[in-house]
Amino acid sequence: MTFLEHLEELRWTLVRSAIAIAVGMVACFIAKDFVFDQLILAPKDSSFITYRAFCWLGHRLGMDDAMCVSGTMFNIQNISMSGQFFTHLMVSFVAGLIIAFPYVLWELWCFIAPGLHASEKGSVGGLVFFASVLFLLGVAFGYLLLAPLSIQFFGTYQVSATVENTVALDSYIAMVTSVTLWTGVIFELPLVILFLTRAGLVTPPFLRTYRKHAFVGILILAAILTPPDVVSQFIVSGPLMLLYEFGIFISARTLKRMEHAEAPVKAVQPRATA
Repeated sequence: MTFLEHLEELRWTLVRSAIAIAVGMVACFIAKDFVFDQLILAPKDSSFITYRAFCWLGHRLGMDDAMCVSGTMFNIQNISMSGQFFTHLMVSFVAGLIIAFPYVLWELWCFIAPGLHASEKGSVGGLVFFASVLFLLGVAFGYLLLAPLSIQFFGTYQVSATVENTVALDSYIAMVTSVTLWTGVIFELPLVILFLTRAGLVTPPFLRTYRKHAFVGILILAAILTPPDVVSQFIVSGPLMLLYEFGIFISARTLKRMEHAEAPVKAVQPRATA
């Protein structure tokens, strides 16, 4: 294919990806009641599944109602004339992007696949599935754990009992969507480590040497993103530490495969003559 033909193929790849996102966006826009009442606005209510799970855990640990959330934490108001409509559009776009993410990755894979060797095609095809699973797991983690913990803390925090919390709609939506999406991106850490290993920038010994530094950074990140209690920080930092350890395993496996692939090439190289 010529350079212009590659550009044409890339254009259609982007067009098909945009159509998939648009279809997901339209579907979420139509299902407004479910998307907002059952998903987006649910974490502000004490009956949300995460709060009920924490309450059950607190009872099992003999902490009575210390980990329970009761009542409505705060009210949400819209202060802009077009605020609710544009919020509806933005949330629909984010939801459509999340739904279409696996298909977008597949389209990108189909675009780059013709330029890869047969051995590379199998590994990259698996990476598309792996990346989709990690992203969706991160989205679920952010929505079910990180976002509710942040909402519960900031929504109930008061400098004085005389000051009530009334949260602007755009502020609440920005927290839920940004936390959810960024957590999905953070969960791609093992894949980032894989590509850095293939590029020769990191190795398993390097990752093991700086494991303590990485864990300290994860704990600091968890302390920033969660309420100031040990339980919440452990719930958030634990999976991130596991992802780092999994990244070390992926790095070691990738490096081993690279060495095996290079071994036959070195074996057939002619010896230098005297």
